[in-house]
Amino acid sequence: MIEIKEKHALLMRWTHWVNFPVLAIMIWSGLLIYWANDAYGVSILGITLIKFFPEWFYNYFHIPQRLAEGMAFHFLFMWFFFINGLIYLLYTVFSGAWRELLPNKNSFKEAWLVLLHDLHLRKTVPPQKKYNAAQSIAYSAIILMGIGSALTGLAIYKPVQLYWLCWLCGGYHFARIIHFALTIGYVLFFIIHIVQVALAGWNNFRAVVAGFEVIEKKPLPEKEQPIHHKPENDEASRP
Repeated sequence: MIEIKEKHALLMRWTHWVNFPVLAIMIWSGLLIYWANDAYGVSILGITLIKFFPEWFYNYFHIPQRLAEGMAFHFLFMWFFFINGLIYLLYTVFSGAWRELLPNKNSFKEAWLVLLHDLHLRKTVPPQKKYNAAQSIAYSAIILMGIGSALTGLAIYKPVQLYWLCWLCGGYHFARIIHFALTIGYVLFFIIHIVQVALAGWNNFRAVVAGFEVIEKKPLPEKEQPIHHKPENDEASRP
């Protein structure tokens, strides 16, 4: 027996799929900006140990210094990113969906059980509602990351006009570091998210596209099926 179960609302799915290409363009254009001034790496006592993009990387891929193009795309699509994120945030608040999304006091403990189960180190399936504990933490964190990206991005974009925001972010250079670190966080989230979707299977992917999932229920054993009494024969019951 097959049961159709509604899972994700239309607005949630719309903002999810809009956010994917918009954020991809934001990361790509942000890299164009960063490559124009490749300033970050890991250094100890003035000695650079690791560069995020070493010189051979630029030479091999023939990366041009496209600062103006990167800034044009970045500052255009940041408004799509901001508006789309704001719509999703307002939806979760007014629809009450935040109750299913927000982690609780047991979420971190249960998230550890989810990790062990995904690594096939634990056979027992962890507690699962609409979102499991790991998903609740990850999806709540990505909302906070989006807010952080918007604030630090504005601080970098208008450090003089929004000097107070730049100050709250720890200054221009620190705001830029946070912005860059959040971008790395998005990339890691994408990789983990895609792997999790692949492991969850087609039914989970269909739920995010169509809004419903198909649940196959096993029929009850014959002895547990309800007994249907046959109606009495009127002629046989007559005196």
